[in-house]
Amino acid sequence: MNEKSKGIQSLAREAALLPQEEVLQITAKTSELVIGIPKEESLQEKRVALVPEAVALLVARGHQVLIETGAGAQAHYSDADYSESGARIVYDRRQAFQTSIVIKIEPPTMVEVELMGLRQTLISALQWTVQPTGLLAALAAKKITAIAWDFIQNENGIYPLVRAMGEIAGNSAVLIAGDLLAGPHGRGTLFGGVSGVPPTEVVIIGAGTVGEFAARAAVGLGATVKLFDDSPNRLIRLQNALGQRLWTSTLQPSVLSEALRTADVAIGAIRGTGQRTPMVVSEPMVAGMRKGTVVIDVTIDRGGCFESSRITSHERPTFIEMDVIHYCVPNIPSRVSRTASKALSNIMAPLLLEFAADGGVEDSIKQNRLARSGVYMFNGNLTHAGLATESKLPFKDLGLLLATL
Repeated sequence: MNEKSKGIQSLAREAALLPQEEVLQITAKTSELVIGIPKEESLQEKRVALVPEAVALLVARGHQVLIETGAGAQAHYSDADYSESGARIVYDRRQAFQTSIVIKIEPPTMVEVELMGLRQTLISALQWTVQPTGLLAALAAKKITAIAWDFIQNENGIYPLVRAMGEIAGNSAVLIAGDLLAGPHGRGTLFGGVSGVPPTEVVIIGAGTVGEFAARAAVGLGATVKLFDDSPNRLIRLQNALGQRLWTSTLQPSVLSEALRTADVAIGAIRGTGQRTPMVVSEPMVAGMRKGTVVIDVTIDRGGCFESSRITSHERPTFIEMDVIHYCVPNIPSRVSRTASKALSNIMAPLLLEFAADGGVEDSIKQNRLARSGVYMFNGNLTHAGLATESKLPFKDLGLLLATL
């Protein structure tokens, strides 16, 4: 081997010992999101869609968040909290509605739709039964893509945001009942009772999420729980979830009436399958309840399941009818606005990050089943058959619309 070959081999060995550059896989660039959070103006609404911690996460990933001044005040978050998290505080309400994605808790009003531009994405609750006439047509005219957070459903068939609010409502119902039961118009009793004193009797109508968490809280405080539902399967599921046997019954009027006569607290948590909650407790049943008994009608936002119920507010939450205390606030989670905001934000922020990772809202709706499940309008086309029928607007299948993109 000549000197030249030896020199080449020496250089090759030295090169092999030098630090090597790592070859990384090039990933698709994520889409930058511009998110607007307007202040909620509904009288009953105190929640905010994203808390400062979620805003900080989004900003750290390269996204922009514009929040209207005072939007988090009722959830006990200041403008400074959001500013320090990287959000831009805007003082002109229109600016919060001019972003590519607008996130609200309550459905938009007609005035708020007017503030929006063309081809934006709106994420909010839908609550179709209380919407003004012409709202869907107004959104369609602006080619809006609308996602209802109360429609979002995961692969297990669970509505995560609705369930989170149901958990809060169930727990809160029991705490509210305890305050009212011991208050000046109540029976002067401690919720749950103590040794040597008979426990509080609680009747819960409905074995869904609200009923489950109301039962958990009531049992945890030592109360006796009687649970009613029109589905034996739900009753069995709830007993298994609680890990203990409860007094349960299907919805038979005579049995329910007898249980209400001795109850200290009655919680209405049944939803039904229609637009309106089934009214399962008649006025004569309420009249048969003892003086100072507490009724918490969680279903009042859909008409209520007690015939004697009527809507109240957080400012004036109760009224007395037939000597029975009624609490009929339609938005119980707003009573604990900070907790409720965190629960919503914990689900909303990851969804927004998925939008970005998928390349934008339209691409994410194509690829992401979770995002697609909440869509009821796509680029101004109504994609929910039930809403189209009720609003008398044309319906287009979302799958066909996505196939044309």
